[in-house]
Amino acid sequence: MIKLVLIILISISLNVFSKTTNAEQLLSSTKSNSGNLKVSGDKAPDFALKSVDGKTIKLSDYKGKIVIIDFWATWCPPCRKGIPDLISLQKDFKNDIVVIGISLDAEKTIKDVPGFIKNYGINYPIVYGDEKVVNAYGGIEGIPTAFVIDKKGIVVDKHVGLVPKETYINKIKEILK
Repeated sequence: MIKLVLIILISISLNVFSKTTNAEQLLSSTKSNSGNLKVSGDKAPDFALKSVDGKTIKLSDYKGKIVIIDFWATWCPPCRKGIPDLISLQKDFKNDIVVIGISLDAEKTIKDVPGFIKNYGINYPIVYGDEKVVNAYGGIEGIPTAFVIDKKGIVVDKHVGLVPKETYINKIKEILK
């Protein structure tokens, strides 16, 4: 039953995604040009992306922490549904993890990102994604897509679609042991 719900949510997400031209082009260009990142066991590719407040955020800035990278967009219903869980995880595990949201909003919706962050009370860094980071992470074929990276910078988990909070908690606790 859960798989069916996830499939439906991913389908809805992809349908909405196809309505935003630039975002669609970004995803389709990466499918044929995807990077070498595997689901797990590979070193997470570093990136340097601009945050909403103009700062440059690098994955390497968070060495020694568990990092959850969440590829998302403001117009994506499953993305919006999962953000409160990511906010809660950042709050509950603030000494051990950092969530980094990588917005794939394109020209039609990119202006909505700052207000969205404020309205949702997002307490973790949000950066603007580009084709380079999407390719580096193996091509993102649907959103939300999340990667869990351990303290050594190794990808230990990947999820496409809405992820139950408990799944993240279990993985975080496993890494912290």
